[in-house]
Amino acid sequence: MEEQVKEVVELIRPAVQADGGDIILVGVDEDDGVVNLQLVGACGTCPSSVLTLKAGIERIMMDRVPGVREVIAV
Repeated sequence: MEEQVKEVVELIRPAVQADGGDIILVGVDEDDGVVNLQLVGACGTCPSSVLTLKAGIERIMMDRVPGVREVIAV
């Protein structure tokens, strides 16, 4: 699962970088289906980062990686 998550992060990364931010994969809990990400740069302090995380990154991650139940910003 972790390799699939890394692939999706690389897929999403250019869009986040275009807005002046980046995504760091902190870890994947395969037992719980939880992906821990850190949003940095402009995305780390943006008020819309929660929406980006939940409506964008989490949705894409859940669609593309079987077993992912939640994405959390750390």
